[in-house]
Amino acid sequence: MRIKHLIIAPAFASVILMACAPAEPPAPPAPPVPPVAEQPAAIPAPSVESAEQLLARARGIHERVITLDTHADINTANFTLDNNYTMDLSTQVTLPKMLAGGLDVAWFIVYTGQGPLTEEGYAAAYANAIDKFTAIDRLVSEIAPDTIEIAYTSEDVRRIDASGKKVAMIGIENAYPMGTDISKVREFYERGGRYMSLAHNGHSQFADSNTGEASGEWLHNGLSELGRQAVAEMNKWGIIIDVSHPSMEANKQTIELSRAPVMASHSSARALDPGVSRNLWDEELLAIRDNGGIVHAVAFRAYLNAEKHAANRAALLALQTEIATGLGYRMLSPAEVRELDEQARATYTSQLAEINAAAEPRIAAEVNAIAPPVDVADFVDHIDYMVKLIGIDHVGISSDFDGGGGIEGWQDASETFNVTLELVRRGYSEEDIAKLWSENLFRVMDDVARIAEEIQAAQGV
Repeated sequence: MRIKHLIIAPAFASVILMACAPAEPPAPPAPPVPPVAEQPAAIPAPSVESAEQLLARARGIHERVITLDTHADINTANFTLDNNYTMDLSTQVTLPKMLAGGLDVAWFIVYTGQGPLTEEGYAAAYANAIDKFTAIDRLVSEIAPDTIEIAYTSEDVRRIDASGKKVAMIGIENAYPMGTDISKVREFYERGGRYMSLAHNGHSQFADSNTGEASGEWLHNGLSELGRQAVAEMNKWGIIIDVSHPSMEANKQTIELSRAPVMASHSSARALDPGVSRNLWDEELLAIRDNGGIVHAVAFRAYLNAEKHAANRAALLALQTEIATGLGYRMLSPAEVRELDEQARATYTSQLAEINAAAEPRIAAEVNAIAPPVDVADFVDHIDYMVKLIGIDHVGISSDFDGGGGIEGWQDASETFNVTLELVRRGYSEEDIAKLWSENLFRVMDDVARIAEEIQAAQGV
């Protein structure tokens, strides 16, 4: 029987200096598309019980369900024999933090930023992807084989979880490393990839990105011909198509073409945060539901409540600036930091650490009390919205840890229990919570694998 060790970490404000993820360009919101007429799903009634009873019940549920986070970015420098996830690293995900928070499954991400659509660009992107595939394999085969194992199917996840080990899975963020060689779909599948997005922030050779919305400039008006081929090839080999980063038009075309369910590995509801082009409009959410797919709400501050997040950041910056002035320093913008040479950046980083150390004990009273940070309640608001719109069977959970994600109450994997606790507070049943954490994705994985087998059999593969 597997045992989770749960630590309810106290909520505290973390000082974020620069976002790990690429900045999202501001974009005027497009008018939301009204949902199709149908009976909306019911949101559970909040629980009525003592705080102690609710906490105990939540602990039990969190222990019994398989908790699965579909998006955790990695830096391969943290996957060496001397520096790795068995240690107390500053990363949001480590094996000790997964153990402390009761996070059973982490999808580690083979992420490649969008670069030039040239042979040189493709070669560099491919090398980056292979480096990350290799790093993940090193973790499970050399560094911590007794603690974590890689899974390729839902059955693998259940078996590994029952053994008491943590589970690693692999998602591919941006198909750019494939270049123009569609056969790499099968290669990436054989390397363990089980979902892949056709674009990231910037148009790829396969699909337009959501980032084109800001300028209105598109490369393909959705999918390219190569992208259409990639959809068919991913269906054939059993890689789930991730629609979290492509444009709305690319997503619509992908869903129309795909014979298998799709997923959004880390996206929230645009109706609740309309200025963020990375979120999904109701029309996209409904199309994913009708396709049999799943949308994983993402714990990324600016994608949950951009206005609230901006107010909190402004209050923090005011405090940092006050402290910096007193120390004789000057706060720099991210753009100014990028212009610094290596020595100057090291100096500024040291100064910033001093500023933040002085700010930390004052944040609760002088920042969060004035402008509260985006928190777990804001995150579950998006889950509630999507459950009501597309149903409990089509919603999941993701963090985007170590890629810009993290909210008050779920700052890293050690605080994972707080998500379950908030779901219990809102009246979700154990069956519902199991679906949100993993069972819905298992259904999608099984469907995608079954359809791949059917396609291969029909083609005599």
